[in-house]
Amino acid sequence: MDSTDRGRGGSRGEEIQAAEREAARQRLLAQAEAERIPVEETTRALPDRRWRGGR
Repeated sequence: MDSTDRGRGGSRGEEIQAAEREAARQRLLAQAEAERIPVEETTRALPDRRWRGGR
């Protein structure tokens, strides 16, 4: 994923953009990991059927 095409005439601007994209990707992954809730701390969701009104 982080291969650069230096030999194929890639411009410096494209290299900078690729580096910025990779840095943003790493920030998002780090943020997602920090906000992740371990499965042990979650509860099983049960459907709320009160809205159906079928009594």
